[in-house]
Amino acid sequence: MESGFGSDFSSDFSSGAGGGGKLDPGLIMEQVKVQIAVANAQELLQRMTDKCFRKCIGKPGGALDNSEQKCIAMCMDRYMDAWNTVSRAYNSRLQRERANM
Repeated sequence: MESGFGSDFSSDFSSGAGGGGKLDPGLIMEQVKVQIAVANAQELLQRMTDKCFRKCIGKPGGALDNSEQKCIAMCMDRYMDAWNTVSRAYNSRLQRERANM
């Protein structure tokens, strides 16, 4: 029984130009960066959903009433604004620290 990581897994990381199975570090880094970005987006969405649901939904039912819809929309907007502010500050700090190295 295969674990799901057969030859397809290793071929994803090969140079693709008949490199004899050698790994391309640049390609691997790009794939890792994409996977990290996807994981971060999924985490953001999950946390935002959890927090806004707890804040805005008193009694779950078949549909959201008007006030719940407005609350969810405003909560998500505020959460995204806060996330973006923190992200910009963090990236700015990283750039400053890299410049001081």
